[in-house]
Amino acid sequence: MYKVYVIYSSSFERYYVGITEDIEVRIKQHNSGKTKSTKAYVPWEVVLTEDYETRFAAREREKYLKSAAGRRWRKLNIRPRGATEYPPVPEHGRVGL
Repeated sequence: MYKVYVIYSSSFERYYVGITEDIEVRIKQHNSGKTKSTKAYVPWEVVLTEDYETRFAAREREKYLKSAAGRRWRKLNIRPRGATEYPPVPEHGRVGL
């Protein structure tokens, strides 16, 4: 079983998306500074996990969550503890008023 996960650093207001078979070990790696791309933003907390039967399916979801559409989805659907409120969505057709 593969897990797609999203972690959040409240200190830096950053997200990281990844795949793992053992979420507990992977989060310990992120928080201990053993992962080069995340060590500068410690500490991390898990804000989303999803289970997939195959690595291929998990990779497809990970790619989506890292895309522009996936970032928009994360912004609308994931709100970690301590995160600041997102700005309100403008009314249709009334941007910048």
